Amino acid sequence: MVIAAGVWSLAETGVGSASLLAGWEGAAKMIGGLLPPDLDPELLRQLGTAALETVQISIASLILGAAFGLPLAVLIAGNIEAPRWLSGLARLAATTLRSVHELLWALIFVATVGLGPTAGVYAIGLHSAGVIAKLCSEQLEAVDPAPVEAMRITGGSRVTCALLGVVPQARANIASQLLYQWECNIRSSVVVGFVGGGGIGEALGISLRLFRYQELATLLCAVLLIVAAVDQISRLIRARVGATTYAIPGTGRRSLLILGRRT
Repeated sequence: MVIAAGVWSLAETGVGSASLLAGWEGAAKMIGGLLPPDLDPELLRQLGTAALETVQISIASLILGAAFGLPLAVLIAGNIEAPRWLSGLARLAATTLRSVHELLWALIFVATVGLGPTAGVYAIGLHSAGVIAKLCSEQLEAVDPAPVEAMRITGGSRVTCALLGVVPQARANIASQLLYQWECNIRSSVVVGFVGGGGIGEALGISLRLFRYQELATLLCAVLLIVAAVDQISRLIRARVGATTYAIPGTGRRSLLILGRRT
């Protein structure tokens, strides 16, 4: 059934060699227009400013997303045992935030706060909050239940079990999720820039509309460099505060290594 659904979807959407061959001539012409990239000093100066703004948007939106998303994640996680009505409201809020695409959020905020990076931060931040809430709640639910149960048996309150039993086990993986969300925010900031959200995306949209393909190539190279740099920074941070899993011999289980300690 899954295979049939896949074949049906591919056929109905026109995916295949025929569609690629039909658009090859236009693609070849556009790729040829990208070379060589424009290295005009004035363009590179403007590019540096736009790149810096893109990074600022990604960091600010991550802070905003974490500020809203992490409390929602705690309320959603089943092993936290928040009141059912509160957990349900948190789940509904998280679903609503991530169901609305960044572009739609950007259009809403461009209309309310105007063009520029502020709209981009709000748009990406709200969508990120919904994603962070879902992914981090799953990390909280995936912790070893034994220490949490031990705290409950010895009379620990719900808040104590959450703060001392659940969150410490999940903190490294939550940090890893936040770093990954930062990488996603870089790419999202480029997309929302097309509708006035600031950063390199805004310059990309202008170059594309004006058919300045060599300028477009320079901007694309800058985006690739930013994403690669953020990925490397994330890997370095994960190496210091991230989680590593390894198999426990003879048990078939996997344990979590956090900052050199086993949990």
